[in-house]
Amino acid sequence: MTEIKDSSGIHSVTFADALGERYLAYALSTITSRSLPDVRDGLKPVQRRLLYAMLELKLDPHSGHKKCARVVGDVIGKFHPHGDTAVYDALVRLAQSFAVRWPLVEGHGNFGNIDGDNAAAMRYTEARLTKFAIALLEGISEDAVDFRTTYDGEEVEPSVLPASLPNLLANGATGIAVGLATNIPPHNIEELCDAIILLLKNQRSSYQDILRACPGPDFPTGGHLAENINNIQEAYETGRGSLRLRAKWKVEEKTRGQWQIIVTEIPYQVQKSRLIERIAELLDQKKLVLLGNVRDESAEDIRLVLEPKSRGVKPEHMMEMLFKQTDLEVRFSLNMNVLDANGIPKLMSFREMLLAFIAHRFDVLNRRTRYRLDKILQRLLVLDGYLLVFLNLDAVIKIIREEDNPKEKIRKKFKLNDNQAEAILNMRLRSLRKLDEVELRKEYKELKQEQQDLNKLQESKARQKTAIRKEILKAKEHFGSNTSEGKRKTKIVAPPKDLNLPVEAIIEKESVTIICSKKGWIRAIKGHIQSDSDIRYKDGDSKRFSFYAETTDKLILFATNGRFYTINVDKLPGGRGFGEPLRLMADIGNDHDIVSFFVHYPNRTLLVASSDGRGFLVDESSVLAHTKAGKQVLNVVPDTDASFCVPAVGDTVAVVGTNRRLLTYPIKEIPFLSRGRGVILQRFRDGSLSDIKVYKKNEGLSWPKGKGMHFEVNMKNWVGKRGQSGRLIPRGFPRSNKFS
Repeated sequence: MTEIKDSSGIHSVTFADALGERYLAYALSTITSRSLPDVRDGLKPVQRRLLYAMLELKLDPHSGHKKCARVVGDVIGKFHPHGDTAVYDALVRLAQSFAVRWPLVEGHGNFGNIDGDNAAAMRYTEARLTKFAIALLEGISEDAVDFRTTYDGEEVEPSVLPASLPNLLANGATGIAVGLATNIPPHNIEELCDAIILLLKNQRSSYQDILRACPGPDFPTGGHLAENINNIQEAYETGRGSLRLRAKWKVEEKTRGQWQIIVTEIPYQVQKSRLIERIAELLDQKKLVLLGNVRDESAEDIRLVLEPKSRGVKPEHMMEMLFKQTDLEVRFSLNMNVLDANGIPKLMSFREMLLAFIAHRFDVLNRRTRYRLDKILQRLLVLDGYLLVFLNLDAVIKIIREEDNPKEKIRKKFKLNDNQAEAILNMRLRSLRKLDEVELRKEYKELKQEQQDLNKLQESKARQKTAIRKEILKAKEHFGSNTSEGKRKTKIVAPPKDLNLPVEAIIEKESVTIICSKKGWIRAIKGHIQSDSDIRYKDGDSKRFSFYAETTDKLILFATNGRFYTINVDKLPGGRGFGEPLRLMADIGNDHDIVSFFVHYPNRTLLVASSDGRGFLVDESSVLAHTKAGKQVLNVVPDTDASFCVPAVGDTVAVVGTNRRLLTYPIKEIPFLSRGRGVILQRFRDGSLSDIKVYKKNEGLSWPKGKGMHFEVNMKNWVGKRGQSGRLIPRGFPRSNKFS
């Protein structure tokens, strides 16, 4: 129990309730005040506070830069009571052209690079706002958004920015909260503008029409988006999905038939230096068998040189190998969790985000219109007072010269309010020229016309749509494809075709000997070992399986639970030590054991059987498993185990039971199945299946006897039909009741 004080005294609550209440408060704070962006301006609180603080410091694109330490100091002093490192990291990211599609901060100095190097300390770097950031702040001084008090109550800060651009989708967002995460890709601003104009015409536009306007993400690092349009549409509709990003590459010809691959763009959020290190590691481990060397010749632009091991290698095969094993290909997990206009976390679709932005623009437009109307009204009242002065100039001058309280006298005589009277008293003598009277009347007329237009705008939804459409077209002109920054960087291409790469193109082919002990420890020793006398085992352990294989092979394991497991030879530990437990590579329960373990041959047929004498034939290729959990093929009932898995090489099957009865029959009597219990291979009144063998009838059935082999050619006395019990075994059959 824990005690909590409140205004009424001390009351007791359980520790679980107290902890849950505090953790919930922490979770909500993390979600709403730190990790998730607002759907309207696409910013998290720290980013919004940075931009507003820089605006207050007058760091617009036309002014000089100021030290980042000054900006960070203002942010943490006025708005954001957190560590300076977190605030500076947020500032740096907003300035990195490889991290955000449209930088909101223009940095001066070392702000890091795509290799993953950190930015210089904040005392060395300088910053100011970009034109894109100014577009997000446009109208903030015109009551376009709500303001709230800061953490100490001394200042105010905007709860959201006016955002004349769809920043959330233009720059994307990434964040991890408690129980929620967001990962929104950046997009091309011109395409987003086209999609918004489409939705302004018809909010129910289909996703096919939306994707024609905005076909997919546009990442700042370029590359190729190699994804099917249907997958992109599904991700945009649901708010969740996965998109494949690939590096951009080309073949560069050299002399004497030589060539090399040049990578000019890498996937989003991939560090170039880490990518090269990973390729070099795989080269040292001999896992990139088609690649000869990698070099980084990058300057301002990326230039990675990949040399093939030989000129006979196909460029497509080498790149496919690299795509499969390195970050030259990545998956971007799309997860569009955001805070809606009410501050509630929500998973939104692409259309919902655009509509939320449009609704925000309507709200901002109406608020700015009301603000402007109030200002016009105030100015018109002042102009009325000014014009009254010109009509009664002598009377006004006389009152000012003779009266002790001219303001009150003017108010009563001409029926004016305080502001009008104050404005008249503050007029300068030189403003009483005839020319100024003309200018005032002209201004009055223009304001009256503007007031009339704004009132019509406020009353008409159609006029508001037209106004927003003009704003979007203006943004498209300033940031669209006619500018160098606005051109699409990421090329959308068709999904890659399956090249059916040979295993040798990915794994270096080497001969190995597979050793598996009775306790399930496995290893792969280089070379084909002729004698196992030098192979060591743990105390109390010994050999169970030993066979030859190649590093490009797959191993198939059949267990007593009727499941098949697949293990790649190249994934096995080396010959040093005792190896590793097999159960780490295959999820075989502790109450189950290994039945068979062998090298996979694609075109082979297997005969599987359980201890109760049931079984069937199965294609070996169909039993390959793609996960550690294996693949269920032979269904077993309680008190029964999967007991046999033998290659079906031959035309006749021989089965023998624990009751010492033997039966042979043609293998064609056994059906092919993909999964099930199978058919009865041999019937038992009292006993179970002891052994099974497939052989060629013309060669006869054989079993060991003494130093040589005993062959029983004439087996017609034991020939029967599938499902019979058979006859007692012939004289000389092994006492082990096994064929081998």
